[in-house]
Amino acid sequence: MFIGDREIIEAALFAAGGPVDLATLKELVSKKKKTRAIVLSLIQEYHKRQSGLDILEVEGKYVMQVKPEYADQVRSVAPKELPSPVLRTLSMIAYHQPLLQSDLVEKRGNATYDHVKELEARGLISRSPEGRSRILTTTQGFAEYFGLKSSDPEYVKQKIIELVSEQGQTGLDKWLGVKPTVGVTMGYLSLMFLLGIDNFKVVEPYKPTEKDILRIKDVSKLVISKGYGEKVAEYFNGEIIEVQAVTFDDLLGTIEKLSPLGNKDKVKAAVEKVSELKEQYLSKTLGITTRVKPATDMVARLITDMKLNVSAGGLLVAPDYGLSSEGVDVSSGADILVPSHQNAVDDIVKRVCQRYDAIINGIDNGTNNGIDNGIDNRTDNGTDNGTDNGTDNGTDNGIAEKDFKV
Repeated sequence: MFIGDREIIEAALFAAGGPVDLATLKELVSKKKKTRAIVLSLIQEYHKRQSGLDILEVEGKYVMQVKPEYADQVRSVAPKELPSPVLRTLSMIAYHQPLLQSDLVEKRGNATYDHVKELEARGLISRSPEGRSRILTTTQGFAEYFGLKSSDPEYVKQKIIELVSEQGQTGLDKWLGVKPTVGVTMGYLSLMFLLGIDNFKVVEPYKPTEKDILRIKDVSKLVISKGYGEKVAEYFNGEIIEVQAVTFDDLLGTIEKLSPLGNKDKVKAAVEKVSELKEQYLSKTLGITTRVKPATDMVARLITDMKLNVSAGGLLVAPDYGLSSEGVDVSSGADILVPSHQNAVDDIVKRVCQRYDAIINGIDNGTNNGIDNGIDNRTDNGTDNGTDNGTDNGTDNGIAEKDFKV
């Protein structure tokens, strides 16, 4: 079988996995003077092909790589590269270069020192002394790694600026190959495992310290309780996903919001599991005639979901956390206490079940003890003061939704 110079050069570019200079290619073929002409011919051919590959010239070197439009689809089977936090540090250097290392550390934290060492070791950045610090810039290796036509720092910086202007941080992350990292609170941690979301880190966004804020800056998406978005947006500019999981319907809505980040099969299984549990608990409440009175909006939503009868004279149902953020003791005098996020189990599905169980069991105990017996014994003249929505006079006693996060 005859193997020509053209086939050898094509195979060499494929096998190299990175840029190859003309001198190296000449050593592989018989007709050395025609090497450049063959490479240019291959470049034109690949441009015209309906192919997922392309050949580029980068400062006198040639590289065969996946076309940008196919990069996302094949990234999962590509060799593992730089971790997301390191890539984010690299993007900041490229965007702000020339950049003082001390300024970078101030913005990204002390972990940046290790990032810089790794990036320099891989030949993606260079460091040069500048007073007591060092100046950081991207290198030719950076241009080759990302398929840029020039390694000039100003050219690289301009390309980054253009990309951010056109597509924002999300576009830059895709170009860099940064896998979206999801920040999640302890309250929603079990959702990550339930839905098969692998790339996550636990954060504290509600009352963050400076260290917490630095940690949060490494994530691209943040899962928090509904009602906290505006506060968190003061220091986080990534995507904020506000969720809640008080009722089964809440939980199904939350699963739908997070489904693009999870494993398709696990998401489907989670939806089926929660839907089945919802039907089971609704069947348990069908024969309940005892009336209840919710102490907060969150409890009212639970009771509405359970289709229970509401009356101002019914059994008082309240969350178990005691004082609200407004200083109101919502648990005082309650006949039934519902577990809040502070005193609930870690598994979010079990947590929702726990709330439904608390209300159903509380009604059973209250009825057996003669507290209610179906009589509105908390109202005068047999009226319920018009409170059919689970709150007195349409209020929630000053209890905000955020007091009952999940």
